[in-house]
Amino acid sequence: MTHRERILTALRRREPDRTPLDLGSTLASTMTEKAHARMREHLGLPAGLPPIVFSKRSCTVVPDEAILERFQVDCRPLLLGSAEERPDRELSADSFLDEWGVTWSRPVGGHFISAGGPFYKYDEPSPADLDSVEWPDPADQGRFRGLGERARLLHETTDFAVVLNLGVGPVHQCQFLRGYGEWLEDLVARPVFAEALLDRATDFWGSVSDRALTEAGEFVDLVWYGDDVGTQRGCLMRPDTYRRVIKPRHKRMAEVARRYGKPIVFHSCGSVYPLIPDFIEIGIDALNPVQVSAARMDTRQLKREFGRDLTFWGGVDTQLVLPWGTPEQVRDEVRRRIGDLAEGGGYVLCAVHNIQAEVPPANVQAMYEEALAYGRAAAPAS
Repeated sequence: MTHRERILTALRRREPDRTPLDLGSTLASTMTEKAHARMREHLGLPAGLPPIVFSKRSCTVVPDEAILERFQVDCRPLLLGSAEERPDRELSADSFLDEWGVTWSRPVGGHFISAGGPFYKYDEPSPADLDSVEWPDPADQGRFRGLGERARLLHETTDFAVVLNLGVGPVHQCQFLRGYGEWLEDLVARPVFAEALLDRATDFWGSVSDRALTEAGEFVDLVWYGDDVGTQRGCLMRPDTYRRVIKPRHKRMAEVARRYGKPIVFHSCGSVYPLIPDFIEIGIDALNPVQVSAARMDTRQLKREFGRDLTFWGGVDTQLVLPWGTPEQVRDEVRRRIGDLAEGGGYVLCAVHNIQAEVPPANVQAMYEEALAYGRAAAPAS
């Protein structure tokens, strides 16, 4: 099979010639800049140009093609451009202001977190307050400049699956604008405001997605976007709250991709087991990252219950095994996830979220080498 065929076969829940592999095709399956530098050194790659920044906030990069070819990775990312009307404004070496008016700060050597936003200081916000801020323009040409041509080149000059990254969803965007805890309180105490803010965010990302697929959809194989609705121990909110408030907005976003006939990889960290039937119902094709260390995210059970309707994208533990295990323990982990998830198709292997600086490069190498060796159609279930 070609790389593209392998990914698309897995998304159809059919068994490809080997387990497909991802590294660097999505916002949540790539590497931090430091992890990438360590991997280059580990593999003895010659010095080259600085890597392409994937996400400034998470300090991630697009891995060098030499690394992706070494591990026979099956997909490549297609990234939106940056806003030109209201570009990020540097406040210091460790803080910046984005186009939404959100301030991002980080400790030295750490990752950026949202530290302030347009609605952080409101005690009792109302829908009328939404008109008091200047909203970013979803049609900003900077997002789409050259997008179609980059997609065409990827699709026509390679056989990799082209993954269009569509950013975050309304839950994340509202948390950035309002504050994580405050927005969760709003869902209960100020639901009219909370839902009005959700609609603003959904309208924005729906419009961006529609324009991006208009520009590049002919050459895109699948789309990815993310909206965390799980924690380590359970759902971020009561499942009935998700179904009443969030699910209709997630459905609106999914419908954009469905109009263009594109499979959807939806990212949510954490324990989302109770919500998986809802994801399937709104048209999600694959769940990423399958956080196996979270409650009720047992891969064997997930495959048994949902494998006919959902592809699983991720699954190799980044909380304990990759950073702290030995290469042999990583190999055991890979065999376990392939054994649980790959039979009959419907599995794309990668780490549960981005590979961080503390992960030994030898463990990353062990993950992909074992996946290539073990992840054939004839590999027995563990």
